[in-house]
Amino acid sequence: MGTEMRKVTIHDETREYPPGTRYLDIVREYKGTEWEGEAPVILVTVDGRLRELHKYVKKDCTLDFVTTADPIGYQTYCRSAVFVLLKAIFDVAGKDGISKVMIHYSLGNGYYFTMQGSTELNASFLERVGDRMREIAGLCLPIQKRSENTDDAVALFHRHRMYDKEKLFRYRRSSRVNIYSIENFEDYFYGFMACHTGYIRCFDLQLYEEGFVLLLPAQGNLGKLPPFTPGRKLFQVLKESREWGDKMDVSTVGEMNDLITKNGARNLILVQEALHEAKISEIAGEIATRKHIKFVMVAGPSSSGKTTFSHRLSIQLTARGLKPHPIAMDNYFFDRDRIPLDAYGEKDFEGLGALDVELFNRDMQALLEGRTVDLPYFNFKTGQREYRGEKLCLGKEDILVIEGIHGLNGELGKFLPRESKYKIYISALTQLNVDEHNRIPTTDGRLIRRIVRDARTRGASAKETIARWPSVRRGEETNIFPCQEEADVMFNSALVYELACLKVYAEPLLFGIGREEPEYQEAKRLLKFFDYFVPVSSEEVPGNSLLREFIGGSCFHV
Repeated sequence: MGTEMRKVTIHDETREYPPGTRYLDIVREYKGTEWEGEAPVILVTVDGRLRELHKYVKKDCTLDFVTTADPIGYQTYCRSAVFVLLKAIFDVAGKDGISKVMIHYSLGNGYYFTMQGSTELNASFLERVGDRMREIAGLCLPIQKRSENTDDAVALFHRHRMYDKEKLFRYRRSSRVNIYSIENFEDYFYGFMACHTGYIRCFDLQLYEEGFVLLLPAQGNLGKLPPFTPGRKLFQVLKESREWGDKMDVSTVGEMNDLITKNGARNLILVQEALHEAKISEIAGEIATRKHIKFVMVAGPSSSGKTTFSHRLSIQLTARGLKPHPIAMDNYFFDRDRIPLDAYGEKDFEGLGALDVELFNRDMQALLEGRTVDLPYFNFKTGQREYRGEKLCLGKEDILVIEGIHGLNGELGKFLPRESKYKIYISALTQLNVDEHNRIPTTDGRLIRRIVRDARTRGASAKETIARWPSVRRGEETNIFPCQEEADVMFNSALVYELACLKVYAEPLLFGIGREEPEYQEAKRLLKFFDYFVPVSSEEVPGNSLLREFIGGSCFHV
């Protein structure tokens, strides 16, 4: 008797394959070569569940291709590129020449790394690493995956001197750990990998500050490297936040778990909050010395904590003898029926077109000239602008603290003298790593914040928030990030302990997303991510903390 064939449906077309056929072979049958082109296939979904290409057909199923133009596919590509880089570094320097390679944060269209060990980081070394990466890519070496008992994995990481991973998995409840390897180089990564190294063909390595940057192509176009245009101000605030983590001896999740289990979270929370307060006080002091400033513009992406920051800054300005007036730029929204649609047919609340820019500029000009202005209020329940009798006239000590995602856009307040404005960019730039080779994307931290806040304040499900997130991200890429270097100062609102605290609130919401829902894969990814964290109670979080804007209990009206 012959082997019973399995029916695989792709794009409404059903073909038959023998059990044990690799998904990679099916992709090649449809696409020719899986890794060439601007957006190659890098994963598949099997009946809605993500699978790597080295896996194989077991039963009748529906198969969909995941390319590097898809967010999950692009993340897989970037993760695989980091793996190839790490292998190349240790191949060139030898394990005795490197004690640690640490990925820190996204910078430009790439990742910033530092390196420790006897090997000198210089242009010659990076050139040899780049050559080795190209050699590895050209060989199309398989990226293999195996499952290890967690205790055995901890021992393996200790032997490899990957002590951050050793700490991390002491707290992992799962009994198994997935280990990836390229030839004899082994590592752990949070997330899926490409099936072989042949995907990683377009990249560059550049020295930067005390480390280097791995430059990668943009999502959807793997054949072209964008120019490297690092934001100097953004890099400095990221560096400052990394130094905060070093002060607290918390740069990875494993280190934080150690601290929490041995000493509790109270001191960690208090020190982090003190660092925030010191920075806000420093910014207020700078504003107070500039006598012409009348408009403090606070901008940043979704869930960065702009509202709480504005209130805390206002308190510090008051302590310096000024009279601040916090104003939400959202109050200048057009009525909801006048909000323009984006390219996807959705109300574009993220775009500048949602704001009555002309009215805003007219009101700000009138205030600067000493006239009294009747301030608007946007009623989010009715979707209409209202006037509630709130009038304002700026005296000598008065100063406006205006917060909104477009605060740095030159169209807002464009007729105001530059010396009358002070621009602040705020974002939650996560300074914590999962371990030395796995970073926590800033967008993940903000998405989790928003899931918790939207459920508490708007009655929105995690499913709804995740579904809307791509639209929010598109708006940020278009309207916010291009303006960030225009700021006079940047503030990192991320709290090193916040994900351990948000875990308690976010997990029940994420578990509410059914397996059949399109948002399930993202929910599953975030739930797996939370497994790394020892939870922290919110009882110790101060009432003025930026985190209270999301979990509730703030002493401010946010």
